[in-house]
Amino acid sequence: MPAEAVAAIKLDGGIPLELARVPRVARELERQRYDGCWTGEINHDPFLPMLLAAEHTSTIELGTSIAVAFARNPMTVANVAWDLQAYSGGRFILGLGTQVKAHIEKRFSMPWGRPVPRMREFVSALRAIWDCWRDGTRLSFEGDFYTHRLMTPMFTPEPLTCALPKVFVAAVGEAMTEMCGEVADGVIAHAFTTQRYLDQVTLPALHRGLRRAGRRRADVAVTCPVFIVTGRNEAEMATSAAAIRKQIAFYGSTPSYLKVLDLHGWGDLHTELHRLSRQGEWDAMGALIDDEVLEAFAVVAPVDEVAAALRARCAGSVDRVLPGFPTDLPPDLVAGILEGFRHG
Repeated sequence: MPAEAVAAIKLDGGIPLELARVPRVARELERQRYDGCWTGEINHDPFLPMLLAAEHTSTIELGTSIAVAFARNPMTVANVAWDLQAYSGGRFILGLGTQVKAHIEKRFSMPWGRPVPRMREFVSALRAIWDCWRDGTRLSFEGDFYTHRLMTPMFTPEPLTCALPKVFVAAVGEAMTEMCGEVADGVIAHAFTTQRYLDQVTLPALHRGLRRAGRRRADVAVTCPVFIVTGRNEAEMATSAAAIRKQIAFYGSTPSYLKVLDLHGWGDLHTELHRLSRQGEWDAMGALIDDEVLEAFAVVAPVDEVAAALRARCAGSVDRVLPGFPTDLPPDLVAGILEGFRHG
């Protein structure tokens, strides 16, 4: 693949979904000089926290990681992204993901099918709508999944005084990652990603998409959450490791992520994890994640070595990283790790 230099790695943090907690956490992340703060779509709306974060900060970037695209349509998403971009002064990043068939059909009661072409069309429709609002061009988007042909002055929002929102797309499989290389501003890797999977699957697929579209590596940011196992002593390290083993086991039990385990020859691990998950044996699942698997998915190092280990994990491949520090790690230790990462 082409050897292009990756710019300084940006540090991102997560903000809570509970609205009452958002202002304080967002302000604190900005004070700690994080580059971005991200929210997800789990048991709350992903966009409302972004509004509060924008109101209570002034420089940090704000992103959804992710909002479920197929639970919505391009027009509604175009509207909320436009408004958040305007209100934040150009700091909003629209991060989209597909979710999986069962959730789209059974939880959201929305259609599923051909997720890669559907997502490509979703992004293209967003940009057609934004072009209409920005440039006054006639809205005439017709695709296989979405059609947008009506826009009147009453429904056109006020002009942006900043650039259009960037669009990042979550991808695990090669086809979705290639699509990101063609049409997205960023690809959001899953936390259930090993360095080997990133180097041998994700990045080659991204470069194939870039080549097809005549784009450069610098045109698409690679962002990745990373599990962190750390502590000041063996007891803290063990507690941190136990929590991450359970998270890895949960993802490893999901058929959508089997391809990551298969790359390492760990397909049988998925089979057993999936069996135990159907029985609700969550503690037993975590016990199946041995040290080799743990270290493949997580940065494992004592506090004074985490910054260097995380930088080594990201160097040359990741543009933005969201480190998942243990929740009970004291803030001053986290601050020291962040400084070590920035200046290491």
